[in-house]
Amino acid sequence: MKKQTVLKLWLFLLLAVLLAACGGSETDSADAEATVPSGGSTDAATTDEGPVVLRVGWAGSPDTLNPGTAVLTEAYTIFEMVYDSMYQLELDGTYSLELADSVDISEDGLVYTFHIRDGITFHDGEALTAEDVAFSYNLYASQEDFPFLPVYTEFFASVEADDSNNVIITLTDAIPNIESQLIYLYVLPEHIWGALEGTAVPEFENEAMIGSGPFKMVEYAQNEFVRLEGVKDHYLQGPIIDEAVFQTFENQDALVQALRTGQVDMITEMPNTAVVSLRNEENIELVTGPPLSPSVTDIIFNQTAPENCPPGDGLCTGHPALQDRTVRLALAHATDKQQIIDVVLLGLGSPGLTLIPDSLGVFYNDSLNDYEYDVALANQILDDAGYLDSDGDGIREMPDGSSPLNLRMNWPSDSTEAPRMAELLASMWAEVGVGTELQALDPDALTSICCPAFDFDVILWGWGSDPDPNFLLSVMLTEEIPTGNSESGYANPTYDELYLQQAVELDQQQRIDLIWEMQRIVHEDVVYIIPFYSQSVQAYRTDRFTGWQTDSGKVALEDTSSLLVIEPVR
Repeated sequence: MKKQTVLKLWLFLLLAVLLAACGGSETDSADAEATVPSGGSTDAATTDEGPVVLRVGWAGSPDTLNPGTAVLTEAYTIFEMVYDSMYQLELDGTYSLELADSVDISEDGLVYTFHIRDGITFHDGEALTAEDVAFSYNLYASQEDFPFLPVYTEFFASVEADDSNNVIITLTDAIPNIESQLIYLYVLPEHIWGALEGTAVPEFENEAMIGSGPFKMVEYAQNEFVRLEGVKDHYLQGPIIDEAVFQTFENQDALVQALRTGQVDMITEMPNTAVVSLRNEENIELVTGPPLSPSVTDIIFNQTAPENCPPGDGLCTGHPALQDRTVRLALAHATDKQQIIDVVLLGLGSPGLTLIPDSLGVFYNDSLNDYEYDVALANQILDDAGYLDSDGDGIREMPDGSSPLNLRMNWPSDSTEAPRMAELLASMWAEVGVGTELQALDPDALTSICCPAFDFDVILWGWGSDPDPNFLLSVMLTEEIPTGNSESGYANPTYDELYLQQAVELDQQQRIDLIWEMQRIVHEDVVYIIPFYSQSVQAYRTDRFTGWQTDSGKVALEDTSSLLVIEPVR
């Protein structure tokens, strides 16, 4: 659900999941310096006298501390630690109740009664009750300026709290995935958020970030660090460590060097070029595997038709050629996915097909045939469609002779893999007469040109997926073009109708069939080029902390599944 930044996203949901990268030469330890929060140091994090501090290095930073407006995966990583929600996603893909100790479901599947646990408190000492839960869900449902979370409330007819500390959710239709709809609806304190009105809600910076999770906010400097303190008496489980500090490193090699020198204890990502050397590094353990939040990298085409350009916010400056499926098809045939995987990921990935990643299991349509890499065929497709290089400069023009096929290609500046992928794509597409103008942008700036402004041609980005495909499927809905949720401007009434059907289909196999058909449609329409599905690559120091969860089928060392149980090496 979360937009990835290296994403998502990623974000995850964003989930979370950041994209791994290739690149760069090693730097010396002086280049690995990063801003340290007040009261901290870059010395060993565990002493007998002082607090036990875990230091995590990553390439990004939360775009905001407001759960309603957050886009980037890093933000959702912090939300998972500071806030609680109704369900918790486990590493094996199952769900467990968090805020509630039990739930009753009506026979028709329309009414869920969650019995909220007694004795839960927010970090400021105020009690968390069913009233806060109902308030939060209704807040998310009512905020049109929230990019992601209102989607999860689409089938909520009403949400109420009763006098017995129960939350009653009444649905308009029975749905097959209530758990995945609630895991990212973080519960906010009504005594703080209830005082906000109108535009004050999406504009709220939420710097105090009062939640009820196993960590609480202490200090935050955007693009520098996030410092969290452990809530030892958390109602479910408090962490063993006293603090967790997430430090941002702009230089990917410096991120790896910081792990080597002990400036950080764990890194959430790295250039894949560092994998071989880290495997043999003393006191460092490398972990690779599927991410907790399945991730997908996408090559986004701005194909917004003029009639769908959002009024007010929409600029819709995309190259007109990208509205033509023929051009997108030619670019798909001109993209050598295996070369991208070999060069960018050093083989740690598999070719992608659709926005639904292969790690979503039965929901992934593996029957689709990908567009083979064939430069001659791509050139023939463009020739036959009238996109010719009439002036002999190596760049084709529109069939009417206007607008040379020069495409602006952007990506988030904190991406560890997009720069090299952009260079490869520029070279590949030049072979079919399509030029590119390459530029990295700050993630916030990239978001501002993306959606719903649609002020771009091509973006290299990605998503962290929910454990259920519903959210990623919604990204391609016509109705999501003006909300900022759509990143491509794609519109197809048939697809829209199938989405509504799968959302309420209770028969598992029939729902899978609908989702497979939706993937077939968007694959044939070449809505995206999906270059690969990557593995998560992370590493930690074995001489600092022990207890990391590395054998549960998914890799997410920054998840609370590890951060609640790790303890210092004595």
